Amino acid sequence: MNLLKLRGEITSRWFLILSILGGVFVLGVWVLLTSGPNPIFPPAILPTPGRVLGAFDDLYRDNDIVRNTFFSIGLNLAGYVEAIALALPLGFLVGLLPIFRGGFQFQVDAIRYIPLTALTGLFIVWFGVGLEMKVHFLAFGILIYLLPIMMQRIDEVQDVFLKTVYTIGASGWQTFRTVYFPSVISRLSDDIRVLTAISWTYIIVAEGIGSEGGIGSLIWRVGLRQGRVDKVFAMLIIIMIIGVLQDRFLVWLDKQLFPHKYQIRDQDRTGKLQRQSVLSVVWEFITLILFWIFAAVYLLLFVNEFVSFLGSKPLSYLFGGTVWVVHVVVILLIVFFGYKSIGRLQKSRELNSAT
Repeated sequence: MNLLKLRGEITSRWFLILSILGGVFVLGVWVLLTSGPNPIFPPAILPTPGRVLGAFDDLYRDNDIVRNTFFSIGLNLAGYVEAIALALPLGFLVGLLPIFRGGFQFQVDAIRYIPLTALTGLFIVWFGVGLEMKVHFLAFGILIYLLPIMMQRIDEVQDVFLKTVYTIGASGWQTFRTVYFPSVISRLSDDIRVLTAISWTYIIVAEGIGSEGGIGSLIWRVGLRQGRVDKVFAMLIIIMIIGVLQDRFLVWLDKQLFPHKYQIRDQDRTGKLQRQSVLSVVWEFITLILFWIFAAVYLLLFVNEFVSFLGSKPLSYLFGGTVWVVHVVVILLIVFFGYKSIGRLQKSRELNSAT
């Protein structure tokens, strides 16, 4: 294995080793730049790793960081749900029908260049400074990037599939349902995962307005106004951790929703599917078990939102006004995986009865 080969392959073992070494290197440079009586960067600019680590305790004790973190997650989710709900019908209309593409192609391409921060005042005038404005602002920031990407995915649908359905006499609706929709959605899921980084960028701007809460509000109010740069770095680390976990979850969810995308990647040089390793099978089983444990706990808390047998409502406390979006998304996931699990059980029973 040549680690300096352009786009060379790397084993999972070496990937883990290099990831650890890379983290140690970054931490070492950080310590080097901030240590000593006369550091290269003073604490007011770049705090030491120790001060940032201690800031987590201060955030938990003084700034209710847990609730603010979940509030930002809920706001992020609400903005994404609204953006996707708008992008899907608009994208298919403009991307598929010539009358809409001719009328709105230029607007879709041009709107990407509007600096979103310049529209903050307009969103305040339109929707006020409350939660509604923040959700619409975040959704618009995602939408202006998602629409052009979606139209590109429509143009990338392979002609061989279209010619096949036309040959067998498929109607326009049948072509959309069997070719365009599954092809675009399966590829758009990768784009949605990449755009999550943009949503976290705009959420800081949105939460800086008003006093609804969230990590962005804390960065402006506690970090910058009070000069606690160590708290700012701590909250940025929290955002990065959430982003990585969110990305891993979306990758796992993408594999569950569109398994056909990964069949080609899992093929060996002979074209046959590679056998899964024991570790990957065990990890997949553990992930599924953890999901159902999470689903059971969530359903318990969901019922508590209406019956309140726990004495309080943890979900409403953590997510605030975006709790309804969390309910919708999680319940849809539970229904999907429940349906998928039932299908697996039926297939196993059929195999057992056949043998």
